[in-house]
Amino acid sequence: MGGKVAIVADRIGWEERQLIRTAPDLGLHIDWVNDESLCLGHPDAPSITAYDTLLIRSRSYTRGGLLAAAAQASGIPTLNTTHAIQSCENKLVLRALLRTAGIPVPDFRLVVSRKDFETALDELPLPVVLKPVFGGMGKRVTLLRTRDTAHSVYDYVEDLGHAFEQACLVEPYLGGSSVRCLVVGEELVAAARFESGGTDWRNNAALGNRNEAVALDHEVRDIVGRVVALLGAGIYGVDLFETPDGHLVNEVNHAPGFRAVASATGADIPAAIGRHVREILG
Repeated sequence: MGGKVAIVADRIGWEERQLIRTAPDLGLHIDWVNDESLCLGHPDAPSITAYDTLLIRSRSYTRGGLLAAAAQASGIPTLNTTHAIQSCENKLVLRALLRTAGIPVPDFRLVVSRKDFETALDELPLPVVLKPVFGGMGKRVTLLRTRDTAHSVYDYVEDLGHAFEQACLVEPYLGGSSVRCLVVGEELVAAARFESGGTDWRNNAALGNRNEAVALDHEVRDIVGRVVALLGAGIYGVDLFETPDGHLVNEVNHAPGFRAVASATGADIPAAIGRHVREILG
């Protein structure tokens, strides 16, 4: 029965420290492996063959999925799976998967050129949100209230962004709150509502805005369950927008921060993750 786990990440944050601290109580040993120090591809890569599984928590826009694919090719299981990570890393791919599966998502337009951007502004009422296809933690997500400002902002995307950074989504602004649902395995273990603060319209948990526990009602459980059925069991932060017509899935984070949700709800998320890893290892 194995119990040696590597957290593959570019740095150790609060979440990683809690996972390492909790591990011995669950019969696990967890190390940090810097995701910038790996050169995977050889089936006997010495940096990972000592571990029974890899917990991929890279904060890179694309590194997590690549590392998971190389690790799995070497026979090392990963959490989450390559399919799940690569689906979540790309906001367009995720939206397309969810929409095809009949899971409610916000209206959106893919923008890869100025012409696309102008069409999106014609089709979606202001204010709108411009967000990168690859990105996280609320960075480079911009609220556009006027058409003039929108074009000025897009100048920066067009002139300064590298190729993959120029791929963006434009979507309606759906207010200053969202619900973050923490999933471990197939279980929805906790949920909290995040409200934007007075100096920043974004409600992303990484920005430290207001939060409170929310009840796990039937609709939320149903939507989150359908997301997990689509991506497979794993560790996810499922972000929902609340609208008059029900909840919409905004994003699914494959390496979710959970400090704010744990604080708001009192849920022992590190222990839940540790138990899930223990179950997978047998």
